[in-house]
Amino acid sequence: QVQLVESGGGSVQAGGSLRLSCTASGYTYPGNCMAWFRQLPGKEREGVAARPPGGVRYYADSVKGRFTISRDNAKNTMYLEMNALEPEDTAMYYCAARGSPQCTANWRVAASYSYWGQGTQVTVSS
Repeated sequence: QVQLVESGGGSVQAGGSLRLSCTASGYTYPGNCMAWFRQLPGKEREGVAARPPGGVRYYADSVKGRFTISRDNAKNTMYLEMNALEPEDTAMYYCAARGSPQCTANWRVAASYSYWGQGTQVTVSS
């Protein structure tokens, strides 16, 4: 059974940093497109960043230059390093995985991901 478990959320002041982790089990981790999404209550999930097995990285415009997505295949873990956090970054953050290695242009589409973690809350105060 596929499992994605996030950790690392918390409360920080604006300008601070957090690192989120997502540990995967139950499938061939290195071969899948994986992504981070975030969601506010009553809003749709927003794609934050995605990383296929190769070196390409995809970012939402709102986080470019501040967030970095990375993967450690030896640990079956994906990370999201978040710097210069802003109150607008406050949300529940989810990791997601596809059943294929392709991320490509539709990486922001939540419905294209088959597996989801339970989420970790990030709160940024001004």
